[in-house]
This record gives sequence, C-alpha cells and structure tokens, in this order.
Amino acid sequence: MPVRAWFPTYIYCDKLQKTGLARLNDELADECARLRDFDAAGRRWSAKNYPGGYTSYASMCELHRFSSSFTELERKIRRHVMTYAKALEFDLKGREVFMTDCWVNIMPPTAVHGLHLHPLAFISGTYYVRTPKDCPGLKFEDPRLDRFMAAPPRRLEARAEQKAHVTYPAEAGNVVLFESWLRHEVPQNRVEAERISISFNYNWR
Repeated sequence: MPVRAWFPTYIYCDKLQKTGLARLNDELADECARLRDFDAAGRRWSAKNYPGGYTSYASMCELHRFSSSFTELERKIRRHVMTYAKALEFDLKGREVFMTDCWVNIMPPTAVHGLHLHPLAFISGTYYVRTPKDCPGLKFEDPRLDRFMAAPPRRLEARAEQKAHVTYPAEAGNVVLFESWLRHEVPQNRVEAERISISFNYNWR
C-alpha cells in the first residue's frame, strides 16, 4: 500500500490473573478504605488538589514497600509490565525494572482526575479494584494533538486509531499499562458509587 502507519502508541490491557479476582479485590477495597481513614495528610491534600475524591499520591505513594497486600499486587503486576516492555521492544540491557510509586485513588460521585502524564517513569498503569456500572474509564489523548495545527476534524465514522481520544472502560480486575509520557484523564464520576483504582509507575536501572 502507498500509505503505511508509523510511530505507534501501544496500550496494554489484561486481567491481572485468571481466578480469584473477586476475593482479591474485596481485600484491596477494604485496605484502601482503611488507608483513607488513616491518612489524614492525604485527605488534606486531596481536599485541595482532588476535590471530592481521595488519593494517597502526595502522602503514601510507595504502598508496595509498606503493605504486604500491595507487595503481592506488585509481584502480579510486574509480569504484565515485562510482557508490555517486550511488546514495546525496549532494550533494557539486562537492567532491573522496578516499581517506584504505588498509590490509591478513590473517586466518589462528582470527582474528576484532570489531564496529566507521569514524569520520571517509563511505564505507568492502573489496576481496577471497584468499578460500579457506568463509572468513567481511562481516556487517552493522541500525543500528536498539539501538532495538528490546521488539520480538519476527523469524520465521525473514522477508525478508532484515527481519533483524537480513546477510552478504555474501567473494569475491576483489569490492569491497564501505558508509556508514562502519554497524557490521560478520568472524566467526572457520574454514578452514585465509589470508583477505586490503584495507580503505579515503573522505572529501570
């Protein structure tokens, strides 16, 4: 064909494990709730920077180092990270890939997580613990968007890979991985239940 695609952006999505997800998520949801109750500094930061919601991002962001539940979760996520890194064809030169940060996000009704990226990491991701029906997914932005300049809009029936945004539905038990430079957001939660996720970053050395 005279037209070929180059410079792909890969996003990874898969179940964390084949069985036992309901029990695992019940245990994680309980720990996330207890963490919110305990983390006064995180609640204060969230009140200013994450209105209506709670995140331990600015207070307790290395949960895999302090909680056996999160340490075990990291072990399970790592397998997916290595599969993703292989698909990206990274030459890691035998170096270690390791989780640098791991934090909790709880989105009650009306909470929103604005457009952002994850600096100082090369792979980032989210694990879904509680995803009530119709809660918002993870919305990614075409990384070329600020370079489109005078380009006309895409047709409504354009292929998904040609559109400016793509949304991965939030589904409990799923791991979503992406390169850390890829901007993303979570639109406002419009359902009357809490959406709970665990976010993380990986680096290499």
